[in-house]
Amino acid sequence: MQISKKDWKLFRACVGNWQETYMERLVKEYMILLDGEGSASDKFWKLEERIKKDKRHPGVLCEVSKENMIFDIVTLINSGVINIADLAEFSDGLKESVDLLLHRLQADG
Repeated sequence: MQISKKDWKLFRACVGNWQETYMERLVKEYMILLDGEGSASDKFWKLEERIKKDKRHPGVLCEVSKENMIFDIVTLINSGVINIADLAEFSDGLKESVDLLLHRLQADG
């Protein structure tokens, strides 16, 4: 599918906000971890391991390109960063392509 200029511009405008929202969720989870039971050192090392894992997540780090935009969106959906409703302003063609890929991945998985 050819990505329209409008969809590409909208994606670039949205992806940062999507990532910021996801990272806010992570920070809340980190706060729960830090407020939980256990020693300071246990909490520190659990948090360090969690951040090490999370910093590679597409909700935190996503190299965007026009060529991979649909795949990036599908990855963000499958990773729980966004959902289909977040694509409301995108073109019907893009939403259909994303939906098709999501269904193919579900069928293969």
